[in-house]
Amino acid sequence: MSNDFTRRNFVKSTTAALASASALPVLGANDKVAVGWIGTGSRGNYLLERFYVGKSDRAAQVQAVCDAYDGNVARAKDRVQTMGGNSPKTTKDYKEILADSSIDAVIIATPEHLHYEMAIAALKAGKNIYLEKPLAHTIEEGEEIVKVANASGKVVQVGTQNRSNSLYKLAKDMIAQGMVGEIHYVRAFWYRNSLPNDPAWRYAIPADAGPENTDWNRFLGSARKREFDKRRFYQWRLYWDYSGGISTDLLVHQTDITNFVCGKKVPLSCMASGGIYRWTDPEDDREVPDTLSAVYEYPDKFHINYSCYFGNDHYGYGEQFMGNEGTIEVLNRQYLNFYPEAFRGKAPAHVAARKPLEMYLPGNDNPAVEAHIRNFLAAVRGEEKAIAPVEVGQQAAISGHMATLSFRNGKKILWDDKARKYSYV
Repeated sequence: MSNDFTRRNFVKSTTAALASASALPVLGANDKVAVGWIGTGSRGNYLLERFYVGKSDRAAQVQAVCDAYDGNVARAKDRVQTMGGNSPKTTKDYKEILADSSIDAVIIATPEHLHYEMAIAALKAGKNIYLEKPLAHTIEEGEEIVKVANASGKVVQVGTQNRSNSLYKLAKDMIAQGMVGEIHYVRAFWYRNSLPNDPAWRYAIPADAGPENTDWNRFLGSARKREFDKRRFYQWRLYWDYSGGISTDLLVHQTDITNFVCGKKVPLSCMASGGIYRWTDPEDDREVPDTLSAVYEYPDKFHINYSCYFGNDHYGYGEQFMGNEGTIEVLNRQYLNFYPEAFRGKAPAHVAARKPLEMYLPGNDNPAVEAHIRNFLAAVRGEEKAIAPVEVGQQAAISGHMATLSFRNGKKILWDDKARKYSYV
């Protein structure tokens, strides 16, 4: 109760401070958006690359980069200098970026347990935010980010880039046009595999990594204190203190894009199960599952059947939107297939007239990420609306957290959208 009271007071005081922050100068028509990059590890570095390849530097300039590991900071600085032609400020303390009044927007690509404190602080400082998914590490944190973001008037774009993928946009249009008829069922899956010497999410640890060049306390943030641990820092997705694992790293992409394509928001219930089946070496201290299944019920008789396994990648990644008159599947973010139903050879004329469709756009995820960043910058300039605003980021995150909570508690979980609370049965 005391923690809840503290959080509520924090949000209340933060919201009050936003009035002055929102009074920051508005960008002129020819001004570039000044950007600070918070988190330049694997995902942050990739986003920085897409920023330049996607020509976002025509509308914005990266003026500062931040990471808790010196090597990531140096790499990001070099990328900005090489691809952007300017030398950014560097820091290990993200608050230095937020204190810079010349910075208009920040990209937050840090481990998910840091999203809450960084997003709230950035909004309080009057910054627009591109925030990697999931929105936050818990449902409650996400709820508070939504409240503070709405009070701030700032743009918050969540990094669920499938919404900017041309194939998913096409799938959404096809379903809206009635190409698959009524739709009540979606299969979503994400399968991976790798050799025992390269287990899932065991990213390579830099040879020079140590407490002298890694700010361990900044990484921990509000997580429980412990001694420096290279694996936890560089392979944080494997530990509950910093990650929801499959649920919030992978599944949220697929519940989010199902919401987008099918016009849904949040489920009524979720039942999840799984475990650590694939990587069972006694020296492997991972905590999150490598095998997970989740079944969701939504309002209006809608169902998602989700599965993920890190021991076989034959079927890859995708969603199958299964309507009464046809199926649209998007696979690996680069294939779209449409199959009209045959009705055992007795299809109605309007269904029989539809032709199967197969599309292949190789490497289509990169353009989607680039478009997602450009959309964010355009929203900051007031030229477009964010395609993945904070509310829909929270909707996707709720689904992911429900799977985590169901799995960890061994119970079915219910979501009351009016009360904004969950319960177990």
